[in-house]
Amino acid sequence: MSTVRATCTDCGDIEIASGEVKVRICADDNRGSYVLRCPRCTMAVAKAAGPRVVQLLVAAGSSVTVWRLPSELAEAHVGPPLTHDELLAFHQLLEGDDWFAQVASMTKG
Repeated sequence: MSTVRATCTDCGDIEIASGEVKVRICADDNRGSYVLRCPRCTMAVAKAAGPRVVQLLVAAGSSVTVWRLPSELAEAHVGPPLTHDELLAFHQLLEGDDWFAQVASMTKG
């Protein structure tokens, strides 16, 4: 395993084994990122990574996970977005004991 230099937002420059770095690549748009746990403070560090950084990390022995964007991003959205008042009213509805019956009655056509 190789040693990788990275930057922790709290500790500054750190060195970590490449096997401790996880690379993530989006299959839909090829965006890359990596995540690691700082060996000093144990905080998670996540950063965007261009193709060259991804290539170097993978060559050094970092594991790779390929992921996809949520399919909901491609769904058609019909109607206006919820307002703050509508969201609050829904929250208040969920606090009642009969919330499920009320929601079910709203969806029957």
